[in-house]
Amino acid sequence: MMANVFDTANISIDELNKRCENTMSTAIGLVFTEITPSALKATMQVNSSNCQPIRMLNGGASMAIVEILGSMAANLVIDRSKLVALGQSITGNHFRPVLEGDFVHAEAVAIHIGKKSHVWEVSIFQNEGKLVCKGTMGMAVVPVQ
Repeated sequence: MMANVFDTANISIDELNKRCENTMSTAIGLVFTEITPSALKATMQVNSSNCQPIRMLNGGASMAIVEILGSMAANLVIDRSKLVALGQSITGNHFRPVLEGDFVHAEAVAIHIGKKSHVWEVSIFQNEGKLVCKGTMGMAVVPVQ
């Protein structure tokens, strides 16, 4: 984990959530909750929009969390007037189920921040703090067209 990658004085959680209205984030119920100097955090209740027919968190929803947090985090640490960070690769491992009605909490931290690429790790936990999923998101940093 890299320390002090976010300028927390200039990033509003309310603005991040507003920016994500009517996107995948709102479709699955993901809400940004906190930004620290080294992590971006979010939470989501497992419900009918993000669970499997057996009423457990869908693995695809977990990977959507990895994508959303990794992408948002990468774009918060670059000059968006000149650059954009775009997803290049995503991997994930699922460790335990989460039942409908329960909440998951996710945290994105930087593994690598380079001029042309980033790697972000996103950990998803259930309410008791047990690891549900860990994913890695590779980002290409390219000039704005």
